[in-house]
Amino acid sequence: MAHFFGADPVAFYDTAINTDIPDDAVEITADEHAALLVAQARGKRIAAGKDGRPILLDPPAPTRDELESFERIWRDARLRETDSLVARHRDEIETGEAPTLDTEKYSALQAYRRALRDWPEAGEFPLAEHRPAAPEWLTGELAS
Repeated sequence: MAHFFGADPVAFYDTAINTDIPDDAVEITADEHAALLVAQARGKRIAAGKDGRPILLDPPAPTRDELESFERIWRDARLRETDSLVARHRDEIETGEAPTLDTEKYSALQAYRRALRDWPEAGEFPLAEHRPAAPEWLTGELAS
């Protein structure tokens, strides 16, 4: 059994399975074949080099639309995560209970949520390093 790599279209061929192997296909070892598949599973792209042999390439960078979509998904998840804190606070106020969040924390929470909603309009959107920062205490509140 022999393994081959074809450049156009990029494909692998195995003589145990394939009977029609393109003339421009190059033979590769079973170890090369396995290593290429492992690298592909880890995010690399398989392409043909100038000599027709397989090479590994980094995936293309995401487009601006893809980055914006990803960051909107991240932002929407942060808003959903904090919805229960807002609802609990309002319920506690409406029923006359002492609120779990003091006025300062509740104001900070609402400021964070406002920053999340406004973020897509900011000049730094969709760069993840410019995401609105959550109040430091928020993680503890979400866990309880």
